[in-house]
Amino acid sequence: MADLSERAGAGGRAGPADGQAGAGQQPAAGQPGQPGQPPEAAGLAGSSEAGLAGTAGNVRRWIGDLESGPVTIATLVIIAVISVFHHDFFSASQLANVVEQNAFVAILACGMAFLIAMRELDLSVGSILGLTVIAAALLQQDGVNPWLSAAIALGMGAVLGAVNALFVQGIGIPAIIATLATQSMYRGLADALSGGQQITSVPAGSSFYTVIGGSVLGVPTGIWGLIIVVAVLTVVLRLTPFGYRVRSIGSNPAAAAHSGISLPRVRVQVLVLMGLLAAVAGVLALGYFSSGDPQLGTGFELQTIAAAVIGGTPLAGGNATVAGAAIGALLLGVVNSGLVYFNLPLNWTSFATGVVIIVAVSLDNVIRRRRTRRRLSLGL
Repeated sequence: MADLSERAGAGGRAGPADGQAGAGQQPAAGQPGQPGQPPEAAGLAGSSEAGLAGTAGNVRRWIGDLESGPVTIATLVIIAVISVFHHDFFSASQLANVVEQNAFVAILACGMAFLIAMRELDLSVGSILGLTVIAAALLQQDGVNPWLSAAIALGMGAVLGAVNALFVQGIGIPAIIATLATQSMYRGLADALSGGQQITSVPAGSSFYTVIGGSVLGVPTGIWGLIIVVAVLTVVLRLTPFGYRVRSIGSNPAAAAHSGISLPRVRVQVLVLMGLLAAVAGVLALGYFSSGDPQLGTGFELQTIAAAVIGGTPLAGGNATVAGAAIGALLLGVVNSGLVYFNLPLNWTSFATGVVIIVAVSLDNVIRRRRTRRRLSLGL
C-alpha cells in the first residue's frame, strides 16, 4: 500500500572525528574522542559507525525502491498498532490465520496484477472461484475422487477464462463489460447447480482435505499455495518473454504491436491465466472450508482490484508487482481483523476498506513522484 520510508542520507557521511583527522589534526594517543583509546582504534570505531549508518540508510532506500516496499511497511505498521492494544494479535497462530483466510483474495490479486498491467480488468474472478468450488463439491458428492475433482475444477477455471477471452477477443466486447456479464452468468450457474444451498456431503476425511485443509511443516497449505503462486508469477512477469509482452502492451499498445507482439494472443493468455488462478483459489477454499458455498467469492473482484492497486500496480498499466498485490490483499485482511479486535461493527468494514484504499494509493502516488524526481535529478 503505502510507504513512509525516505532517503536516509546518512550513508557515506563521515563523523566529526573522521573529518578532523582528514584535515590533518591527528589526535594524540589517549586524547581522541574516547579517552585512553589509540588513534587506530578511534578510526576503526568511527568508520564502523559510519559504515553501520550507511548500511542502514541503504537498507531504507532499498525498501523504499522496492515496488512492494510501501505496502509491506504499511502492513507491518498496522499490525504493530493493533498489537500495541491487543498483544494476542501478534501471535504466530493469529497472523497465520489472517494470512490463510485472505490467501484466496491474494491469489486472485496476483493474477489481476497481470491484467491491470495490460490495462484490462476481470470482474468475473469471484464467480469463477465460486463455480469451481461448487463443481468440485458436486463431483465429490457423486463419488469422484477429491483429487480428480480438484484437477477437473482447475481445468474448468481455465475454460471459463477462455470463455471470457472469446467474448473479449472473438466478439470484441471490452473486457470490463464482458466479464461483468460472465460474472452474473457464472454466479447464476453456481446457484442453479447447487440449488442455492451449501454442499456439505463431501468426504472430509479424505487425504485431499487432510492436505489442502491442513498444514505442511507447521504452515497451513493455503499459505504455501500463496507463496508458490507469488514466486512463480513473479518469475513469469519479470524473467520471461510472456511477462515482457504483458508489460509492453500496457506501457504502449501501439508500439508493442509494431514490434511484433500479438496483442490478441497475450490478452487471451492472461484471461485464461486469471481463470486458472481463480480455480486454484477455489480448490484451496474448498479444502479450507470442507464444503461448497455458491456465494463464496462474492465481492472478491473489487477486493482483488483494490489489493493490486494498493500493492503498487498502477491502473495506467505498463508495470505490476505480484508480491505487492498479494501483500495488498493481506493488508485489507489485517484491517478487517483489526476491526473485530476493536469491537467495531462489521458494517464499518466497507468504510474502513475504502479509507485504507484512498490513503494507501495517495501515499503511494506521493512516494512514486518523489522517487521519479530523485531519479531525474540523478539523470537516471
